[in-house]
Amino acid sequence: MNRVNLKGTLFKIAAAVLGGVTSSLAFPRENISPLIFLSVMLLVASIRNSRALPALGIGFIGGLAFYLSQIEWLSLYLGPVPWLALSILEAAIFAIGLMAIAIVWRWLEAKISVSNKFKNLIVAGAIATLWTAREWVSISIPYGGFPWSRLAQTQSDTYLAKWVYLGGLGLLTFVIALVSAIALIWILQYRSQRMLPDMAAALALIIVLLIPAIVQPSASAEAGSITIGAVQGNANAGLFANEAPGTILQNHLAATKLLQAKSNFQDLDVVVWPENASDLSPFSSVTASQSIKNLVNHEIKVPLIFGTITQRGDELFNSSILWKPGTGPTDYYDKKRPVPFAEYVPDRDFWYQLAPDLIGLVSRGYTFGTRDGIFEVNDAKLGALICFEIAVDDIGRGLVSDGAQIIISQTNNADFGHSDETYQQAAFARLRAIETGRVVVNVSTVGVSAIYSPDGSVIDQVPSFEPAAMLDKLPLRKSITPAMVIGPVFDLLINLAAALLLAIGFYRSAWPPARRARM
Repeated sequence: MNRVNLKGTLFKIAAAVLGGVTSSLAFPRENISPLIFLSVMLLVASIRNSRALPALGIGFIGGLAFYLSQIEWLSLYLGPVPWLALSILEAAIFAIGLMAIAIVWRWLEAKISVSNKFKNLIVAGAIATLWTAREWVSISIPYGGFPWSRLAQTQSDTYLAKWVYLGGLGLLTFVIALVSAIALIWILQYRSQRMLPDMAAALALIIVLLIPAIVQPSASAEAGSITIGAVQGNANAGLFANEAPGTILQNHLAATKLLQAKSNFQDLDVVVWPENASDLSPFSSVTASQSIKNLVNHEIKVPLIFGTITQRGDELFNSSILWKPGTGPTDYYDKKRPVPFAEYVPDRDFWYQLAPDLIGLVSRGYTFGTRDGIFEVNDAKLGALICFEIAVDDIGRGLVSDGAQIIISQTNNADFGHSDETYQQAAFARLRAIETGRVVVNVSTVGVSAIYSPDGSVIDQVPSFEPAAMLDKLPLRKSITPAMVIGPVFDLLINLAAALLLAIGFYRSAWPPARRARM
């Protein structure tokens, strides 16, 4: 490799690393959201004019920087090895995505004439399509994927978040990637040819930035209202916590008393506790059963929805229970998407051979739930999901399809301490409220606990890492947002388009016209 090529390669690697690391500053808690555009620009620029294998290598380096910098909180749970392992796996998928962009970009640059007024827009659209499809792969496979580190997360509290109302999180990711690609192409053209921005791409840019400024999602009640009390117990409820049995339950019993000090306590319709709020299952512990019964029947006198671990036969479930006054437990929801390598170990025998100490830490595996997440309280339908399920598109869509008028997200962030994880998860809750057109009550053992309106505003929020309670009258909604219809279709079309682009780009790259003519 000559000096010029070496210098160029080092520059590309530096751009990839800088782009990956910069992304972490755009995600909550740092939340410098405009930096995500710079991050995407640097990452895409790092593979410009690169062939497949170099682009794959540079993409892997950029992917490592992208994930390692964003999910360092994972090391707080099981140490550095899972953090590194997950980042390497996701970086490999990321690398394939950037390689695909490099292949298609080179093909389009050669195929489309410079005189074509739509060339920049076509190239930018192809880049955004491939980026969005790669993100879908990352959040879907393997073992259900890792539904985190999505570009959309960075815009949860900006006006661009309204794009999820129109087409879901995938559409917002596409918009961010498109804006970044257009800006990058303009910069590159100005540097090399002193060309000013073209009209077609400029018009597209104006449109994608203007539409969310005009759109205003409704947040009004459509089926009455319900007054919900959400309790944060400030409990050390981590999977490997060594608290005395019953401590976590007592924390939430005590914190529930804070509701009584609220001026609207008499209007209370239902109380919600977070995931794992009762460390003693009331189905196997007389103490827990009696404590919850006394609370529901004599103190709050309304239904309680709470998280606990249940067992049926030989199967364990991460469950949410609906407990009604005078009746007891009447309904339950089991987590449909347990977290791999945390709540269960897929292909345990295989992975145990590679990392017996780590796999041994996850001694029990939760079974996948099959029941719907709808709890009926009075005349309201509350849709429940548990923890990381807030990041899974299909879960939220399924709740709305099943008739949910409000979404309750019960989570336990105690394992991740004061890290960025809980803020990143809260961003998902906020986006999910806009996307589904439903209020989302995000209640955690330690925080962030907040209630988000369908228009993206914060209805209520309490400080983290202290006992706290929220008590709010919330609108029940039944209308269907555009995202509930368009989102699944958009995901399908973007993946089909990406596959077609890559197939054609790879074919043209592997068999250029001169080579095909000799065949």
